[in-house]
Amino acid sequence: MTETIAVLGAGSWGTALAIQLARNELQVRLWGHDPAHIERLQTLRENTDYLPGFALPENIDPVATLEAAVAQAPFLLIAIPSKGFRALLKQVKLLITEDQALFWASKGFEIETGMLLHEVIDEELPVHRYGVISGPTFATEVARGLPAAIACAGNDEQTTAAFAERLRGHHFRAYTTEDIIGVELGGALKNVLAIAVGVADGLGFGANTRAALMTRGLSEIMRLGTKLGAHQETMMGLAGLGDIILTCTDNQSRNRRFGLALGQGKTIAQAEIEVGQTVEGLRAADAIYNKARKLGLDLPIIQEVYCVLYEGKNPHDAVRDLENRPQGHE
Repeated sequence: MTETIAVLGAGSWGTALAIQLARNELQVRLWGHDPAHIERLQTLRENTDYLPGFALPENIDPVATLEAAVAQAPFLLIAIPSKGFRALLKQVKLLITEDQALFWASKGFEIETGMLLHEVIDEELPVHRYGVISGPTFATEVARGLPAAIACAGNDEQTTAAFAERLRGHHFRAYTTEDIIGVELGGALKNVLAIAVGVADGLGFGANTRAALMTRGLSEIMRLGTKLGAHQETMMGLAGLGDIILTCTDNQSRNRRFGLALGQGKTIAQAEIEVGQTVEGLRAADAIYNKARKLGLDLPIIQEVYCVLYEGKNPHDAVRDLENRPQGHE
């Protein structure tokens, strides 16, 4: 009997991951919160709203109810924006059993509390096996079956390896680690750096500036990650450096495009409309800035992005203040 995986979130990333799992001959139930959207998926067999141009394989079953999606699926994979993560968990915990494992591809922090998403799970589902996947991957390229690699981290080695094996195949690799915090932080902080690089490119500052922001931004990620218990090698791997390179340099990145729009003089509201989908870095900047302040960490790039987004600072002034910081050691 073919194993069933439940993918919770029918946006671009959830749909791409569902396609990858389906390639590996798994039965996939794809759930989304909007019944009308699910009905279109069932009728058109294509996610015309978020991932147009890719036919859904026959072994993907779009389902309108969470109960139908979760029932007896050994693995659940959440792929929704982080702002809705806890609310979905509250629904899932009424349905999930102890023999079902939960993974997530959501990136960011819970804005209201500043908690990482595994901490939210520890509050809502304290006894379950779980893990996170993250890495340098764009949904459209995964859907096309182009070569890609991610990191998969979990609280149970055997379960993590089993889930990675279900993702792996057809030019897609999944590397395992126990460093949940490192994988989560890499996925969250790279979005803020992508905004910073996008702003700089929008201002016309060129490749030198882009490289400097990415490199010094990685240093900030490593400082925060080390303080929170992440492994430095994770920050230098797929979920850290790999994802920074991807999201800071390619215009498929929503966060980079958002920053570009700001650098070109558009307002935050105009930039969000232009991107058209959730910009995780916009909300993550608030959580990361406040967490760094509580920890007494100096993260100047993160701070300047926060000031632009939440204090109305002019992007030109933010760049000037970064340039005028006292010299320091590498």
